[in-house]
Amino acid sequence: MKDNKIIIFDTTLRDGEQALGSSLGINQKLQIALALENLGVDVIEAGFPVSSQGDFKAVQKIASKVKNSTICALSRALDKDIDMAYEALKVAKHFRIHTFIATSTLHMQDKLKKDFDEILSMAKRAIIRARSYTDDVEFSCEDAGRTPIDNLCFMVENAIKAGAKTINIPDTVGYTLPSEFANIIKILFNKVPNIDKAIISVHCHNDLGMATGNSLSAILQGARQIECTINGLGERAGNCALEEVVMAIKTRKDYLKGFYTDIKCENIFKTSKLVSAITNESIPSHKAIVGSNAFSHSSGIHQDGVLKNRQTYEIISPSAIGIHENRMLMTARSGRAMIKTCLENLGYDENTYNLDDVYERFLRLADKKGQVYDYDLEALMFLSYESEEENEFVLEKLSVISGNIPTACVCMRIKEELKTEACTGNGPVEAVFNCIARITNLKPALKAYSINAKSSGVDAQGQVDVDLEFKGRKFHGKGISTDVIEASAQAFVSAYNAIYRSLKVKERKMHENL
Repeated sequence: MKDNKIIIFDTTLRDGEQALGSSLGINQKLQIALALENLGVDVIEAGFPVSSQGDFKAVQKIASKVKNSTICALSRALDKDIDMAYEALKVAKHFRIHTFIATSTLHMQDKLKKDFDEILSMAKRAIIRARSYTDDVEFSCEDAGRTPIDNLCFMVENAIKAGAKTINIPDTVGYTLPSEFANIIKILFNKVPNIDKAIISVHCHNDLGMATGNSLSAILQGARQIECTINGLGERAGNCALEEVVMAIKTRKDYLKGFYTDIKCENIFKTSKLVSAITNESIPSHKAIVGSNAFSHSSGIHQDGVLKNRQTYEIISPSAIGIHENRMLMTARSGRAMIKTCLENLGYDENTYNLDDVYERFLRLADKKGQVYDYDLEALMFLSYESEEENEFVLEKLSVISGNIPTACVCMRIKEELKTEACTGNGPVEAVFNCIARITNLKPALKAYSINAKSSGVDAQGQVDVDLEFKGRKFHGKGISTDVIEASAQAFVSAYNAIYRSLKVKERKMHENL
């Protein structure tokens, strides 16, 4: 019986990097490679050594450090590429040479200016040369999705005869649909006589949004390796996303019977966040599996269902990928059940408050504020807090000097008193943060800081979101301005006001012995 393990071949460091505006540094690549090893990735394609000295050194360093994953390097079907790949890989405990050549009529005629027989000869020579260095050789038929099927079958048969142990069938431009791509794999298994001598791999791009669907359709027809990237990084519209195929295989065992991977799914989320941070590629909020909204619920109907049984609206448990925080958002769309549950989680007995009254005031606050947090709900109950205007701290003036010693001067109104401080910092944002901390006499830790454009053009507005931690609790702040420093100051002041209100609530609760 054929083994139903699906080999996960990650190409974040090669194909994924091609999508970035600039190359990653060697240590950045190593950090990602070690995270992929910890995730349980079977094969890590570390780079394209012949492309640059930097890529060569990165592959070499990764090959020397990673022990539990096979390290792979890409090469064209050229002797110098293959030799360079070997030189970079030879220090690895386990390594693979991945050589490729285009096989579609379009690529052969217009790009390579060669006929099929010439391409076939180059492919065989490349595989034989790679086999002189290692038994683990992978061969890719670039643009296989648009290659005449008889040519593809003949190429695959001869590549296996030449010694390739893995044959990769790429949908290089994301052209095929799942039923088409599945049929290509099915025909290969029916027509290539020595197909059982190699592992069939697929490498799908997402130009039509079909990368994950095509990859899954292929394993149903016999493919046993999926090439993918973290967060779907890749040229143009990206590659098949590792987190999507892995969780689809894990979640849909009823349909994908017997298939499994060795990925440690509980490490998916932190690996996704690490890659996002290092590559400076933000994850879309609606991205499947790892987007910030993937497990969030703001609709009252959905929240009520999830509170009764998570499976009503969640097909995957957030904890399965390493998310342990609550993603139930309190907005104007939330119902009474959500507010009641939040208050229960905060330790309030339903007999100590009037739910209808609290809910009515909550809606007024949510209409003004957007998202409401648990500390806002407490402030609403104890302090009658219903407006963003009811703030202890108000930003009045702000000036910043950049240069060798970034300096900020901040003026804030506290009740009726104006207070001004000037501070330096490791950049203007930190200087502003230090000023606000000194004025308020509160010392929270900055845990998260993000900037997002809210519009385009020279007068574009930027939104800054911050998370501050104070005495073990996180507080969120948001600021919007055409000046990112001003938006940062607004966000900090917003979070500081939330901290102040939480301290007032604590004081009131102690006074009332609650």
